[in-house]
This record gives sequence, C-alpha cells and structure tokens, in this order.
Amino acid sequence: MKEITLETKISDLLNDYEGMKDILIDINPKFKKLNNPVLRRTLAKIAGVKQAAIVGGMDPMDLLNKLRKAVGQEVLEGAVDDETKTVASEVPKWILNKPASILDVKELLDKELNPLAEVHKALRNLEKGEVVTVVSDFQPEPLIDEFIKLGYEVYLQKVDEDEFVTYIKK
Repeated sequence: MKEITLETKISDLLNDYEGMKDILIDINPKFKKLNNPVLRRTLAKIAGVKQAAIVGGMDPMDLLNKLRKAVGQEVLEGAVDDETKTVASEVPKWILNKPASILDVKELLDKELNPLAEVHKALRNLEKGEVVTVVSDFQPEPLIDEFIKLGYEVYLQKVDEDEFVTYIKK
C-alpha cells in the first residue's frame, strides 16, 4: 500500500484501505459526512488529509499519524509546514454587499447535489465584484483552496462550532 501523507486524497484512502470510512469516523465523528455518497464522490476526491483535518477541526499531523497507525505505517514527527493562505485575515468590506446567491452545503448534499459544481455554476453567472455566499456546518477547506487557486477572493467567517460562512468574490 502507498504511504499516507498530508496530500493523500481521502477518496484514495477509502479505495485503498478496507474499513477506512469507519476508521475516519472513529477518529473524528465529524467525518460521518463520509456516509453521504455525494460527498464521497466529489469533495473526497479533492480533499487531502491536511484539508480533512481542518474540516474536522483537528491538527493535520494528529490526523495523519492516527491514520498511519491504523494501517500499520510508522508515525511521523514534525509540524505541518503551513503555506501562506490568501484567505483575507481582516474582514473585507465586500462581504457586506448583498450576495448574488447563497448556497447551503447541507441542503445541496441532502438533494444529492455536488457543492463544488453548484458553487462553480453560481460563480459563472457573476459580474466582477459580485459575491457568492456558501453556508456550511464545517470549514469547507477543499472548496476554499479550490477557489483561491482559481483566483477568487475568499473570506471565511466562523459563526459558531457548527456554522461557517464562506464569501467568494469574483
């Protein structure tokens, strides 16, 4: 089997290791979302271990080592080299603009829709400077990383433990 790293995709873990979904859920109950087939087919393909840890509110090295230990791999020492994010750290004024659309990840998943595809659709119809708001019950790190890579401005607001609002500006 391949060595598990911070970049290993969750879908690869699920495919390569028998019972991995249950292992992940045992490590962190927030990973129960992996029971949703849409999430497994979509976000699990783009989310690595590091992103999954952030979604689960965990230290990435802690999750990595728990996964490695569960499959018989050697535990690693060291800290995560945190690359510079381009998510605004100060609250940008543009989040006060009325959003062109508001997407709720939980509702999308309940309807078996792909949140990433739905956000892409919403962004395609925007004028420059307009904003799409994404509401979720977890920190949607894979979505955030995807839109930063595509050149959008992104701001994440943690409302409480189970509510996050992500603002994406075209």
